[in-house]
Amino acid sequence: MKKLILAVAIVASGVSTFALSNNIINNNEAVVVVVNEKFTEIAVDKLPTAITDAVAKDFASATISKAYVNSSEQYMLTLSVEGSESTVYADKEGNWIEEADVVK
Repeated sequence: MKKLILAVAIVASGVSTFALSNNIINNNEAVVVVVNEKFTEIAVDKLPTAITDAVAKDFASATISKAYVNSSEQYMLTLSVEGSESTVYADKEGNWIEEADVVK
């Protein structure tokens, strides 16, 4: 009888130890910032009029804080809206393009 109680106690402690190790939450988060080296920064006032007009039309409350251009004349714009920033891409005619469609 003692062996049975001892065996149950050992199994119970092993199961609870396993359950505790699976409940550990990993709070270490990595933030990765990827900079596409094919884009070069340009002055915001050097942007084509079509792009500044598109930003004014589609993002009325946003301001362009940074602008970049690549060799295919695609533009990466950093827009600031109420303290937060987001990145959008456009071609030289002011058409919005998806990040996946940007020539790399």
